[in-house]
Amino acid sequence: MLRLSLEALQIVDAIDRRGSFSAAGKELHRVPSTISYTVSKLEDDLGVQVFDRNGPRVELTAAGAELLKEGRYLLKAALDLEHRVRRVASGWETELAVAMDSMFSACVFHEDIPAFYAVAQQTRLRIVQEALSGTWEALLDRRADLLVGAAGDGPAGGGYVSEPIGKVDFVFAVAPTHPLAAVEERLGRTHLQHYRAISVADSARQLAPRTVGLLLGQDVLTVADMHTKFQYQLAGVGFGFLPEPCARAAISAGLLVEKQVDEPKPAETFYLAWRSGENGAALNWWLNRMRKPGLFERLLRHLPHHNVDQR
Repeated sequence: MLRLSLEALQIVDAIDRRGSFSAAGKELHRVPSTISYTVSKLEDDLGVQVFDRNGPRVELTAAGAELLKEGRYLLKAALDLEHRVRRVASGWETELAVAMDSMFSACVFHEDIPAFYAVAQQTRLRIVQEALSGTWEALLDRRADLLVGAAGDGPAGGGYVSEPIGKVDFVFAVAPTHPLAAVEERLGRTHLQHYRAISVADSARQLAPRTVGLLLGQDVLTVADMHTKFQYQLAGVGFGFLPEPCARAAISAGLLVEKQVDEPKPAETFYLAWRSGENGAALNWWLNRMRKPGLFERLLRHLPHHNVDQR
C-alpha cells in the first residue's frame, strides 16, 4: 500500500520553505491542526521522524530532507501532468505565472491584465517578481511560465526560448552629501572600499547568485528591489549603479551626482523567455501581447524615477 500522498509532500514542502507549521497552513489555506495531523500520520506510516520540532520552528531530519528532495520531483511531475491534461482538454492552462525582474513595476500590466481576463477561459493569472538570476530560476523551476524583462543571458542547459527586448545603461551615482561626491578624480577600488555599497539581492535559490561591482570585505546594504536601492541612494546611505533612465531625472534635479568609475557596469540586456514546447492558449496570448511594439519603453516608464518628483 502506498504510504505517501501528494498532499503530504506538499505540506512537508511548505513547512520546509516557510519554517513552521502555522506559516505552511497560511500558505496552503489549511488550519494548523490539519497540517500537524498530516505530518504525524506521515511519520507514523513511514516509521521515521520527518521534522525536528524546536518550539514554533521546525527543521527537517536527515530522513525528512531525503524524502523532500525526491518528493519535490514527484510534486513537479504531478503539476506538469495536471497542466498537460487540462491544456489538452481545453487548450487553456489552469494557471499562468508571468514573472518579471523586480527592477520593473508589475503595474506595467495594468492594461494587459483586463484584456487577458476578457478572453481567458478559466485561467488563473499570477504575477511574480524576482531579481537577477532568480527570474530565470523561476522559469526553470516552473514557478513562472513567462518572463518579461529577465535580466542578462539565461543559464546554460536550454529548455527555454528567449528573445531580447531591449538594453539599459547604468550609471554610478551618489547623493550630493555622500563623501564620494566631492572626489574629483575617477573612482577606483581604493575610493570605494571605504564606503557602503547598496545592492539588490539576487532571489535565486539554487542558481549561483549574481553580484555586480562589490569588493571583497566591503560593507554592503542588501535590499529587495531597485526601488528601495534607489531611495537609499537618494538618502545618501550608500553608493551603487542605477539604471540610467531611473537616475537621470534625479541627477538633473541635483538629488544624485553621477561619478565616473574605473570599472563601469556594462549595459544589461533584458529578455522575454518561456519554456520550450509548452505553448497553451494563455501563454500564446501573452506572447503575442508582449511582442507588440513599445513593450520595453513601457517597462522603462515604470522604473523608480517617477518618485523623484514627489520628494
